[in-house]
Amino acid sequence: MSKQIFNPYLPNFEYIPDGEPHVFGDRVYVYGSHDKFNGKTFCMNDYITWSAPVDNLKEWRYEGVIWKKSDDPNYKGRGSMYAPDVCLAPDGKYYIYYAFAPSITRKSWAIRCAVSDSPAGPFKYHGEVNLYPYSKQYLPFDPAVYVEDGRVWLYYGSAMFFPVLGVSKKKIMGGAVVELDPKDMLTVIGKPRQTLPISGAGIGKHGFFEASSMRKIGDKYYFVYSSTIGHELCYATSDRPDGPFKFGGTIVSIGDIGLGRHKDVKTASNYTGNTHGGMLEVNGKHYIFYHRQTNLHCYSRQDCAEEIKIEADGSIKQVEVTSCGLNGKPLEGKGKYEARIACNLRSKKGCRFYGGLFKASKGCHPYFTQSGADRDSNPDQHIANFCDGATAGFKYFEFDGAAEISVEVCGNANGVMTVTDGVNTVAKIDIKPCKTRTAYSAMLNVENGVKPLYFTYNGKGKLNFISFTIA
Repeated sequence: MSKQIFNPYLPNFEYIPDGEPHVFGDRVYVYGSHDKFNGKTFCMNDYITWSAPVDNLKEWRYEGVIWKKSDDPNYKGRGSMYAPDVCLAPDGKYYIYYAFAPSITRKSWAIRCAVSDSPAGPFKYHGEVNLYPYSKQYLPFDPAVYVEDGRVWLYYGSAMFFPVLGVSKKKIMGGAVVELDPKDMLTVIGKPRQTLPISGAGIGKHGFFEASSMRKIGDKYYFVYSSTIGHELCYATSDRPDGPFKFGGTIVSIGDIGLGRHKDVKTASNYTGNTHGGMLEVNGKHYIFYHRQTNLHCYSRQDCAEEIKIEADGSIKQVEVTSCGLNGKPLEGKGKYEARIACNLRSKKGCRFYGGLFKASKGCHPYFTQSGADRDSNPDQHIANFCDGATAGFKYFEFDGAAEISVEVCGNANGVMTVTDGVNTVAKIDIKPCKTRTAYSAMLNVENGVKPLYFTYNGKGKLNFISFTIA
């Protein structure tokens, strides 16, 4: 079996959401928030980064901690750092911009900055961008930074409404962009301009919510953002880095909502929640990075990526979420695969949106989880609470002569695991109660070619779905 990569593309003990990929030198670096496994709020861990060679997106390397919360002079033992972005500035140094909130008072919300001589850090505190004169219209949140021809642009904003912040619901305007003085990378030049509104003509239900990100492809500027719908990344284009921007459409929904029969959260292909990410152009290909939810809540998110196509007119068609992501082709139709790479996960009652303040009840809903506490080794992520009617889907495989399939499970389940290729039943595997990891197998009757696999359990009890093997 050749080297392959799956979604999520980082080790399964790693919980990085809000992924912003950038090419610096001969490597791609991914910057993002850093969630804690089974955390009680967003972004509880310090910033880290991973990188991969530009010519091999299957080989990701841990670069270590690049910025600690305690390095911020206003941290004082409490607070969170949200959704960073990094740029190579005109002075040849690397600057990381992040949203920081040590408390919920209005003036505590800020976009701050640290600087390093290396894209892998460590970074040193540099200062704060003074956005307070405009923060009642544009919340200092989810910064993105773009540099071109010696000029620097900072994007930010949110549609969140918090009366305790002093933000007026009637005045909040959505996303903003300001130019920064390249001499200090902090001083705002002029007033902010709106990138996209929360709602309005030409944008439909896809108004700006948060997660600003900027890229240039060809002669077009692509502004990527999370919409007010919550589960999708959309884009808008302009001939200038500061707009005006024209809405383009949805790039990806983490529940494939908008594709096929997936019309809403309940009928989605996967459990949904917030998502955030940026675009990557490398080796003539384009990708969108996004994140998924785990553990029955939105505080332990993991980064994923899909290849996208820029059409001749500059438009982007919505892509589906897959298990193969950065692999560049379907997964091999033989070998062992972890269940945690499922791109589709549903219960017999459908899906739900993980966006509340607290962990949801299990009920009949399967979910991604791991044993033990947050860590950086010994990966064992799997699908738990796989009850009657639960389905896990994996896309896609290139089948060529496969004849047997087995599943590795444990639990008190007593029933049948039915495997389909989306159209036909290709295997039925009897499942019995087992206290330790046990493999059950059956003949696989699947035609050669590119196909998905869907595993649906019907029976009593529930199981942990650990892995499956195609032979």
